[in-house]
Amino acid sequence: MSQSPQAEGAINATTARNKLYALVKLVEEEGRATVITKHKVRALLAPLDRFPAARKTDAFPAHVLSTAQRDFGDLVTLAAHGQPQVLLRNTTPVAVLLPADSPPDALSSDMAAHTGAATAGGAVNSQGSDRGSTPRRLATLGDAISSVLTDDVGPTFGLPGLDAATGGLQRGKLTLVAARPSVGGSLLGLAAARKTALVDHDMVLYAASGPNRDDIFRRIISAETGGEYARLKQGRLTEHEQEVARRLVQAGDLLMIDDGSNLTAEDIRETAPHMEGLALVVVDRLQAAHSARLPLSGDRLPDASQVLATLARALHVPVLAIVDSDDPALLGLLDADVTVTLSPTEDPAKVQVTVGERDFGTIGSAYLQPDLIHARFLDAGAAPRGRADCPAGPVLSAAAGATAALELAEAALPYTSGGCRGIPAALTHELAAWRTAVKGGDQDALKEILPSLLQAAAAGEMPDTHEGARLAAALRPYGTPVSPDLAASAGQTAAASASVHVPADSGQAQGDVAEDEEDGADWLKPGDEEDEPEGHVFPALKILKEAVGRSKMHPIPVIRKEERDSGPWPLISEHMDGEPRWVHPDVTATRVPHIRANGKRVRRDQLDVPDSFGAGVLCLIDRNGSFPSACSGVPLAPNKLLHTGPLDAYDKTKAGIYLIDIPEWTRTDMPHPLGRIIDRPDEDGRVWVTTPHIKQLEKLVREKHLDAMPTIYDSWTGKYNESLFKPFYEATRKARTELVQVGGDPYKAYKTRLSIALRLLWPKRPSQRSPFWRPDWRMSMVAEASVRHWSVAFRAVEEGHRLLALRNVDAAVFWAPDGTAPDTYRIGTGFGEVKAKFVQPGQMIPEGDD
Repeated sequence: MSQSPQAEGAINATTARNKLYALVKLVEEEGRATVITKHKVRALLAPLDRFPAARKTDAFPAHVLSTAQRDFGDLVTLAAHGQPQVLLRNTTPVAVLLPADSPPDALSSDMAAHTGAATAGGAVNSQGSDRGSTPRRLATLGDAISSVLTDDVGPTFGLPGLDAATGGLQRGKLTLVAARPSVGGSLLGLAAARKTALVDHDMVLYAASGPNRDDIFRRIISAETGGEYARLKQGRLTEHEQEVARRLVQAGDLLMIDDGSNLTAEDIRETAPHMEGLALVVVDRLQAAHSARLPLSGDRLPDASQVLATLARALHVPVLAIVDSDDPALLGLLDADVTVTLSPTEDPAKVQVTVGERDFGTIGSAYLQPDLIHARFLDAGAAPRGRADCPAGPVLSAAAGATAALELAEAALPYTSGGCRGIPAALTHELAAWRTAVKGGDQDALKEILPSLLQAAAAGEMPDTHEGARLAAALRPYGTPVSPDLAASAGQTAAASASVHVPADSGQAQGDVAEDEEDGADWLKPGDEEDEPEGHVFPALKILKEAVGRSKMHPIPVIRKEERDSGPWPLISEHMDGEPRWVHPDVTATRVPHIRANGKRVRRDQLDVPDSFGAGVLCLIDRNGSFPSACSGVPLAPNKLLHTGPLDAYDKTKAGIYLIDIPEWTRTDMPHPLGRIIDRPDEDGRVWVTTPHIKQLEKLVREKHLDAMPTIYDSWTGKYNESLFKPFYEATRKARTELVQVGGDPYKAYKTRLSIALRLLWPKRPSQRSPFWRPDWRMSMVAEASVRHWSVAFRAVEEGHRLLALRNVDAAVFWAPDGTAPDTYRIGTGFGEVKAKFVQPGQMIPEGDD
């Protein structure tokens, strides 16, 4: 037996009783043990790590702190004689009284039985320690083996591949999920919380530093139902989603959300012990960039991670924290027990997950399938992607898998529930049968339904909406829809005679079938980046270069290649344009094949208006030169974008990109002001926008069409400028005035070179040696065109005109009972003016001629 600590290093029971709460706090926060004397016996007030068996419910006598303080002398005596006494804060064990220096056989038989070894809880003091007052505990191998064998499996993510790689979330340890913004790190925290609370029925504390409780609740509904998170943020729920929401409210007592302002790690540590039966703590999230409004950010993260690690050990529960960075230097400072790192791959349908432990390095890996639109991840191995060179037949193949069947059933829900319209009635019927078969697990029925389902899908086009795009994507794993003339031979391989419509912004090829317009496509060819030859009818690229070169703000037209994979540049995408692509909810839109005069096969819109609209015709509005017109005043930053982080309010002296919540827009007579930007939110339901849309939202708030400006959670900005492209605009307008009258090849050449110059602001292929590489300039210009297009249409709607569709940045369709165009538009051939055409309902909408 080792020598006892010196008497002067201990405190007597009376003093310990008076200081009990402070001593227990030292046990919890610092793991500091205290020797307590009473006459000739001594006990040790120790952390639970010294005696893991004390965490077992009803294993040993347990006392809440108030009772323990009253009876403290007796408890010290019992502990000194080998009967451990557990101290509780409410119902959570926080400390234990053990014999300080009794020989192993002094332990009670009850204690030995619970620990499985005679020395399971004894504190053995180190000889010669100069610290004296704090004895050290030496555990036998039997202690460790007993603890491992008696400990049950911790919570899991509910994703088989990831759970296999991690072994689940380990109790008493801090696990860190590390991922760059927009990769989906927060969704793993949500997955673990959903699995633990809704499936395992265990208590979860969800500490939200960033998202609020409404965000989290909507994400859960989105993930559980497969409904689009962006739509749920608008408050538009189907009947099924409302039913799920009500069910979650009833079962929601096991998921406690703390989204209080100025949330700190200490707040979490104080709250967690008061939650009876706590099984998991999720911290969403630790922000790498400093924010004065978020204590869990910046250089405060290392201290916060230590508090969370101590909390995990003290309560013997897993603590899962999300950090919005995969920087190894930062992760090293946070020093988590386990780190789960998410990394994008070349395949956008896969994210690689690497699992590492502090002492062992990488211990496992897995792949996940991001489904950010529905606020969740899927197991990547559950639904393999089919090979493009293998024709798929209309049979329920193994490649499709249960996940694909379930996804199709969920994608069908908006249509089978009546929440959405626009697909053939026969397809709605088949999808309803499919959902029933999936719910019942009837594989034979699924095989029987599939041929007729694909035939029905081939008979019409998917609506050009969020729901339509999802349904089209859900059908792809089953191959090409069966055309009517092949329906009789359903067992054969489906031929490519028909296809489910893919929206123009999906990036999916359609082969040689009728194509949609190439809106936004980078159709630049080699040589386009060269200046026009001398004497060209309109040397657009040369004019644009000169306009930028003359600016007194010393713009930076090309961002160096080595800088393009970091900073703001990976955050910029084509979806920041804000193009509306909207159809009135009461109008049915279909895409019909059309052959242009040049023989190219495309698809055009056809709108069917309900009888309730009364008599009238479709008024087609075609805006002249939307992009060059927008160049008259594009708000952008000519120099580099610098990281300006979260902002309390929009700074009108700056321009750039901003991370914001999607503002709620409840009107059904106009599309959302952010257009298709809202189709691609990150895992927090936030989107990056350029300055034109920020200014638009400010105006809508001023005019009381929006309640408040969204919070700016992050930003990259530079000095504000509207005149960079002004000389280009003026030259373009002058040339148009002259050439539009000439027409023919000169006017075509003008339009071609104009488009090339503006596209070269952001060339996509490395082989293109453009004089520009500024994605922010390009997307700001397109966003400005979208904002102007939306704003003019909105003025018409405010004056009583009925908008049927708003497309891209130049096309609008109004209902015209009197056969005239809305007077908010100016008819003419100049910039800012429009052409108006009229067609009967149900007729194909012709393409614009400008």
